[in-house]
Amino acid sequence: MKAIVYATSHCPECNVLKMFLRDYQIEFEVRNCTTTPAYWEDVKNMGFLGVPVTIVNDKPIQGFNPEEIMKEVEAAKGK
Repeated sequence: MKAIVYATSHCPECNVLKMFLRDYQIEFEVRNCTTTPAYWEDVKNMGFLGVPVTIVNDKPIQGFNPEEIMKEVEAAKGK
């Protein structure tokens, strides 16, 4: 299981989220909306207006929401 993090270069909440994922050894890929505008379109198409957005277990999670992230990580382990 690999999470996807939609982020921007200068987003403090995004940086906290990435530190959280590293601390819990959750593998993730960063999709930088600053350098790749198409990623902003992905975020908007999911119904969100800002970042971070984390995709875990095929579920988009807005903002820094550790409880929801861990819930989905555990659900993915059960698959």
